Amino acid sequence: MDPGQKAAGALGMRACPTELSLAPAERFWTTARDGAVKLRTEETGPASEPPVTTHQVLRDAAQRYANHPAMAVKRDGQWRTTTYLQYYQACRAAAKSFLKLGLERFHGVGILGSNSPEWFIGHIGAIMAGGIPAGIYTTSSADACQYVASNSEANILVVEDDYQLKKILQAQDQLPHLKAIIQYNDDLKEERPNLYTWTEFMQLGSDIPDSELDDIITSQHVNQCCTLIYTSGTTGTPKGVMLSHDNITWGVRTFCKYAGLRESEILISYLPLSHVAAQYYDIWLPICNGGTTYFADKDALKGSLVDTLKEVRPTVFFGVPRIWEKIQGMLLDMESKSSFIQRSNNTLAGEPSPSAELKHMNGKGSFRPGYSMADDLVLKKMQAGVGLDRCALRYTGAAPISKETLEYFVGLHLPITELFGMSEASGAHTIHVTSDYRMASCGKTMPGCWTHIYALDKDGYGEICLRGRHVFMGYLNMVEKTNEALDEEGWLHTGDIGKLDQEGFLYITGRIKELVITSGGKNIAPVPIENNLKKEVPIISNCILVGDKRNFLSMLITMKCTTDPNTLMPRDELTPDAIQFCQQLGSRATRVSEVVKSKDPAIYKAIQEGMDRVNRRAASNAQRVQKWAILENDFSIDGGELGPTMKLKRSVTLKKYEKIIDELYKVGSSPQGKKQRPLAKRSKLLNSKL
Repeated sequence: MDPGQKAAGALGMRACPTELSLAPAERFWTTARDGAVKLRTEETGPASEPPVTTHQVLRDAAQRYANHPAMAVKRDGQWRTTTYLQYYQACRAAAKSFLKLGLERFHGVGILGSNSPEWFIGHIGAIMAGGIPAGIYTTSSADACQYVASNSEANILVVEDDYQLKKILQAQDQLPHLKAIIQYNDDLKEERPNLYTWTEFMQLGSDIPDSELDDIITSQHVNQCCTLIYTSGTTGTPKGVMLSHDNITWGVRTFCKYAGLRESEILISYLPLSHVAAQYYDIWLPICNGGTTYFADKDALKGSLVDTLKEVRPTVFFGVPRIWEKIQGMLLDMESKSSFIQRSNNTLAGEPSPSAELKHMNGKGSFRPGYSMADDLVLKKMQAGVGLDRCALRYTGAAPISKETLEYFVGLHLPITELFGMSEASGAHTIHVTSDYRMASCGKTMPGCWTHIYALDKDGYGEICLRGRHVFMGYLNMVEKTNEALDEEGWLHTGDIGKLDQEGFLYITGRIKELVITSGGKNIAPVPIENNLKKEVPIISNCILVGDKRNFLSMLITMKCTTDPNTLMPRDELTPDAIQFCQQLGSRATRVSEVVKSKDPAIYKAIQEGMDRVNRRAASNAQRVQKWAILENDFSIDGGELGPTMKLKRSVTLKKYEKIIDELYKVGSSPQGKKQRPLAKRSKLLNSKL
């Protein structure tokens, strides 16, 4: 027996062939679940690397890091770890049980539940067994669950608890392909045919021979679908993004090399695993480098995430902008309550500006003598206060982040690097490295990938198009949508608007579908205007530009308020920094309702003055915001304005506040409640002053 066979035998399988055959393919895209695509390989460079399956990546990790912890989850107050060898063996056991339950090739395995080892094992086990896992958001309705299960032709559904099980039972009669349901948390409330606990499930396939599973594993092709990522469906029917083995394994391995991930990195899993970012960072990145994934509490987004951060102290952390804003708020609160930090900050009048910090990061400058003492006394204390004191790599993506937040963390020696990616690109496409960093850009294109700006305007902006081995196969059963996204040369048209600078850094201004097109035909990107206002008026939490098919722009605004730690719903109470802002203006308001009902003169004046400053920088009259209104509640997931990753759902939000928006466009209406001139006369007056 050669060494390869011996190692494979220790893992419970026969050795796989060193080279995998490709399934025949003539095009770069397909919409068939059993279809295959051409790989976008090159003769040299990163894109020339031999393709591997997801199984090979995990098997190699199990061989290399056999006794190193792969996962850690807190149960009964104690962290329980799973080694890479145990992880691999558990995935094989799950795969056998899926086969025992009748999982058919290229049929779905829906997973509906919070982040956990069972989610990971079910996901990879389904791939090993020849199925296609499909995550379902825990916030999905019964109808939404039914859609994903039906569209993926799911044979098996894995649910977390009785709450999620009830959604499936409501739709069970409409799922002709469904053969079994598995519940991985809590005891079953009632016995039903083909309903299993996780323990029962993991034992079902014990009599399936290794050779049967091995034959299925070795028959899998790298250019065929191994997982589905469903889009949120906020702008239409959810689309099943088909990702191949090569999409995942090539993209993740390339990222690890370029970003400088080390062995044994420590990560925290808390974002919904139905989202590509969570699968990318939580499941596959650690496997490539022998890292350990710690699972946060299921209610992490309701306030417990920082507790996990402080306990685990990750070395790599990915947070959507809203998470970084929450951490920023906690740090600001920490500053206001700590006399030590306040005293220390008073001695740091000469501390470097964000621009000086950026020069230092890029090797173009150094700090003044003695600054390291300030770093030790203040910055490290603050870093440790939120569990980021040993976090070397900090990422953000999925939505725009404000320059103010980026500058704040740069000042703490915790620069956040923006990424650009999407489900259709298997995760990341552009990334930053800390030695080559540009504020407010999304970094440079990963090696082996290409970026093209389509239909450039006079300023160099256009639609961002991507190409590379990470670009998806197509949308399941959606030929028309796939044709809209992928052209015959394999370019993915993202629908995002951006530009590349001379050094190759990518800058994004928004999405084509989010453009506000006024009645006068002016195309306006909302994100820059929204971010500028939030920077000018720090009491603002969220804002959304309004004006599509209207004759001028307006804005809906929410104020920074505390959230209920149990539900994450916004409260009426203003945050400490918002209250401090009010006091500086001479206002005694401590609640949002007080500001809105009284139309607090000091607050409304400050917002209008901030809006005036933003308007003065506008490129044209069409880009000036003429009216605005403060909403009584901040945006939230349960409120419907934010998606599972805290991204603003524009169309839903605009529909929800339609009556308030209509009031803004009534002649004579005003956010301050003052009578205004008719719009035509006001416009002439405004133009005469410019």
